[in-house]
Amino acid sequence: MPASVHTNTSAMIALQNLNATNRNMDEVQKRISTGLEVSTAKDNSAVYSIAQSQRADLSGLNAVKDSLNRANSIADVSMAAGESISDLMNELREKVIGLKETSIDQASRTALRNDYTALISQIKQISSNATFNGTNLFDGTVTAPISFIANADANSALELDVFDLNFNSAGNNTGIITLSSAADLSTATLASAALGFLDASIDNLNSSLGKLGAQARQIEGHLSFVAKLDDAISAGIGNLVDADMAKESSRLQALQVQQQLGTQSLSIANQGPQQILSLFQG
Repeated sequence: MPASVHTNTSAMIALQNLNATNRNMDEVQKRISTGLEVSTAKDNSAVYSIAQSQRADLSGLNAVKDSLNRANSIADVSMAAGESISDLMNELREKVIGLKETSIDQASRTALRNDYTALISQIKQISSNATFNGTNLFDGTVTAPISFIANADANSALELDVFDLNFNSAGNNTGIITLSSAADLSTATLASAALGFLDASIDNLNSSLGKLGAQARQIEGHLSFVAKLDDAISAGIGNLVDADMAKESSRLQALQVQQQLGTQSLSIANQGPQQILSLFQG
């Protein structure tokens, strides 16, 4: 190639190679700093689009987990209250059976009747306080099953049923507990009639708690599945866009060597025209 002071082809080639090395270094440094091989659509438009779609699903799953965690907490509070009420119902039965005894005196009957009333008050208090985040399945304020989102598209739901344990102002209950806090238990015959209502109430309550427990298990199981699905999607996104840090680190070191060599090569190429001067020296 003829020597020229106007066109230094060697320097141009060296500069092109050095610029290419610098661009590669910028790309590798961005991957190392972000931890991502595909951080923008410019890096890989197809992969970026897929990853963004999966990230949208992850956002939806976060909302699902929030909803199911709320459902789980409501169920836990309700189950704890229901189990306590069930225990109190068994105590009520003991009192009513005692009131069926014809031989007890009036003082004993009054004492048992007072215990009965106190237990009913406890049941009412527990049912009215079995609230989580403003939701109570027992106090009659909610009249339809409560739905909780079950998938990222919010087109599937899990439900918790409501179980009316609310006593009205007259002390009567027409829900699953068919009792009255003002029941007349003044005689063994009346106590025997009350026992029939009480036994039906115990059966209804235990059946309702069984149903609530099954729904709570379903929610817990689905929550566990959603957590695993979240992990799987996160791993899938990582497989698509995450940078191999060991590979990028090795590549960065190689590019740093190339950059140093390219700089030296450009420097040598730039000295080429100076050699022409030696042809004119005597």
